[in-house]
Amino acid sequence: MIDRVILSTNDEEILEFAASLGADRLEVRPRDESLASNSTSTDELIEYAGSQVDEGHLVWTHVTSPFIGAGQYDELLRVYLRELENGYDSLMTVTELHGFIWDDAGPVNYDRSVEKWPRTQTLTPLYEVNSGAFVAPVNVYRERKDRIGTNPFKYKLDKIQGFDIDWEEDFQIAEALMRAGISRI
Repeated sequence: MIDRVILSTNDEEILEFAASLGADRLEVRPRDESLASNSTSTDELIEYAGSQVDEGHLVWTHVTSPFIGAGQYDELLRVYLRELENGYDSLMTVTELHGFIWDDAGPVNYDRSVEKWPRTQTLTPLYEVNSGAFVAPVNVYRERKDRIGTNPFKYKLDKIQGFDIDWEEDFQIAEALMRAGISRI
């Protein structure tokens, strides 16, 4: 369901590899060094992404979400198009959390005065944005300077599909999952 893939990177090895693929739908765009530093904000990247597509819908994905396959992308795009008809204006992938979540003030998703330790299955779920995919019309990027609109549909991925590599130990876990054949793609 994706007609064009834009790969934006400043990594020479990745640029060379992508060019060697000869993939018709792949457009390789070298990214300016100013957008590739540890201090680059996601907001700057969102503005950049919005400038890379003239019209239509933009699917933003990360290489740090390795357990989402082509079939899953097709499915979430079908859901996105359906949910646009139901009043949603964008889609983001999330992982549903049914755990005991606390902040500095105490429990966030349960009331200890009612029940100190409710069953986790009955807790009101919270949703962690797992950065697997964001889908929105290009105008959301340009007008809102965001990758989601005001009413995003929360597309739930299981913990493995939604696994996001942010830290060294995440990479080690992802490698172990791949070696064990648990990737689900």
